[in-house]
Amino acid sequence: MDEPTSGLDARAAAIDMRTVRNTMDTGRTVVCTIHQPSIDIFEAFDELFLMKRGGQVIYAGPLGRHSHKLVEYFEAVAGVPKIKEGYNPATWMLEISSTAVTAQLDVDFSEIYAKSELYRKNEELIKDLSTPVPGTKDFHFPTTYSQDFFTQCKACFWKQYNPHKEQDLMNLLGAMYSAVLFLGATNTSAEQSVVAIERTVFYRERAAGMYSPLRYAFAQVAIEAIYVSIQTLVYSLLIYSMIGFQMNMGKFFLFYYYILICFMYFALYGMMLVALTPNHQFAAIVMSFFLSFWNLFSSFLIPRTVRTIRSNQYHLLILSERNENDANESSTCRKFQYGDGGGGIIGLHLWHGQSMDL
Repeated sequence: MDEPTSGLDARAAAIDMRTVRNTMDTGRTVVCTIHQPSIDIFEAFDELFLMKRGGQVIYAGPLGRHSHKLVEYFEAVAGVPKIKEGYNPATWMLEISSTAVTAQLDVDFSEIYAKSELYRKNEELIKDLSTPVPGTKDFHFPTTYSQDFFTQCKACFWKQYNPHKEQDLMNLLGAMYSAVLFLGATNTSAEQSVVAIERTVFYRERAAGMYSPLRYAFAQVAIEAIYVSIQTLVYSLLIYSMIGFQMNMGKFFLFYYYILICFMYFALYGMMLVALTPNHQFAAIVMSFFLSFWNLFSSFLIPRTVRTIRSNQYHLLILSERNENDANESSTCRKFQYGDGGGGIIGLHLWHGQSMDL
């Protein structure tokens, strides 16, 4: 069992280990790795196999009542500090065998164990258990594998063709999310320098009465839509086939439509920033801020346990303290609603003289 108490509180961990102990009392052997056990959990085990960094064994033997055998073994090493009364033996054992302490004491517990009487007894026990009883035969199987060649190939092919694991789904969603965000941010950044240069020409030609701003903006969006459509087509052909989506024309064009709208949104966002700011350097600063904001609140990076929002409706609560002496008018609350549907709450608290918490 790999860390059966990880993520549990003290009570749940005690119940878990009591179940493990009951299983051991039936005659079964249970091997566990434990992370920072308490005294009660640590002393529930009969034997300990302790290794240091690098995989070298520094103790392998019984714990004894109240871990007295473990404590006596390490306290017999010269320079090792004695354990304090009521101190956790597991914590003390890890502290004295740490890299810093062993370097300070100039001891190598792996060498000490290799030369100890405990090591000799363990080697003799392994030798005795490895010697077969007279009259017995070794286990023998007619084939190396339990199934024939074709059954093994069928199982492997099925596993590769039908990846239904949750991690596979998260990998696919993460790849799509990262690709769309990266390409979209690239489109936004590339638009700004081009539009900034064209704006100088637009001012001159508009002053000459060549065309109106509406016609100019329409032409910009139209030509950009052609470039983005070609980019989206290439992207969709590669991603749709590599991910392994269902080969259906309707679903492919639906995928293409959503990606196209997303890329067009990023491109128009970059053009809008240049139109609203004095130069493209300032537009790049604003772009970075909002892209980071969207990236954080796009429902992908923030885990579900942290997000309290259950739909696409957001409520913004602004609480401001007016006067500490006025108990009746101590705070005001304004509520803004975005989107539709029901859901959770984002609270933004502003307090005079204090920092802002979100």
